[in-house]
Amino acid sequence: MSVTALKEPPKEARRSGSAAVVRLAAPATRARPSRWPAIARNVAVSVLPPLVMVVLLGLLWELLCSGPGATLPPPSRIWADSKDLILDPFFVAGPQDIGLGWRVLVSLQRVAVGFGLAAVVGILVGAVIGQSVWAMRGLDPIFQVLRTVPPLAWLPIALAAFRDSNPSAIFVIFITAIWPVIINTAVGIRNIPQDYRNVALVLRLNPVEFFWKIMLPSAAPYIFTGLRIGIGLSWLAIVAAEMLTGGVGIGFFIWDAWNSSRLPDIIVALVYIGVVGFVLDRLVAGVGAFVTRGTSAA
Repeated sequence: MSVTALKEPPKEARRSGSAAVVRLAAPATRARPSRWPAIARNVAVSVLPPLVMVVLLGLLWELLCSGPGATLPPPSRIWADSKDLILDPFFVAGPQDIGLGWRVLVSLQRVAVGFGLAAVVGILVGAVIGQSVWAMRGLDPIFQVLRTVPPLAWLPIALAAFRDSNPSAIFVIFITAIWPVIINTAVGIRNIPQDYRNVALVLRLNPVEFFWKIMLPSAAPYIFTGLRIGIGLSWLAIVAAEMLTGGVGIGFFIWDAWNSSRLPDIIVALVYIGVVGFVLDRLVAGVGAFVTRGTSAA
């Protein structure tokens, strides 16, 4: 805390004894510390360790795969053979000759439809099941059995039912992602505190109001846990399904590159798949953290 200094009155005012205006010096202001050092430190802590590990693994990979008996290409060869795919992911040279960026977008469109349907249906079904002990006990074993079925095992059934590759791929995403959403939503509904239910009875909330004002906010942490698992399974399912259904998705690109013996292109596509999967997971986790802030289970 600074002390305000009083300026000495002029000599003329002291001699004449007349009143004079005493001007106060401006209070000293404390400079606010800059936030940039803290931000830079946080970025360094988050980015530098993964970056260093990537560089070290890349050097190790280069050393192990540069010998005469190596069966996998080193990073230097991947860069030389697939430089165009890395530097220009959105080129268009023909109906089937497009960049990996466009192929990822095609796959993401299918994931958005299939995962969106799984989220809506899964939350509604899970909310209904969570309200009934009998339904929970009767359907939970069935869900546990169905969720262990591999995604590609559903593909022949989907192709037989829809007679088209695109809706079949979307169905595979839907049937793969819906189970964790249903199960986690039902568990979240079962764990709603009894006090919340008593408040709903006192306020005489109808079922729709109870769903929006009590059930969803209380079960939101569980729901987003299921959604986070579901988005990862959706991305895994579409890549696997596209290898068999064809088209222009990222999965078919990997299968086509394998048939053409283009291992560098396959490795580049794998990096794309991993980065996109990481971004999807972080996106759902970020939305979940924002929506569930302040809840009792968050």
